[in-house]
Amino acid sequence: MAKKRYRAEEIIKILREVDVLVNEGLPTGQAARKLGITDKTFYRWRKEYGGMRIDQARRLKDLEQENSRLKRLVADLSLDNQILKEVSRGNF
Repeated sequence: MAKKRYRAEEIIKILREVDVLVNEGLPTGQAARKLGITDKTFYRWRKEYGGMRIDQARRLKDLEQENSRLKRLVADLSLDNQILKEVSRGNF
């Protein structure tokens, strides 16, 4: 079964809908399943996105992507630096 990927905006919307259903008296598990997600997914999303607004979630994803890009850049530069050190020592 193929996984569906939700955007941060969709996740926040679903979390709000679950909260509304829970406030109406529906148990959390049933509210989550009614919206097409599992209990585990709901709690994982609530841990990550709970209390966020949509613009904050977008900013979080942008920062995560930038962080990933910078980590790759540092890894590449560290490798280049290590290679240059070994070549300058003459141990090749």
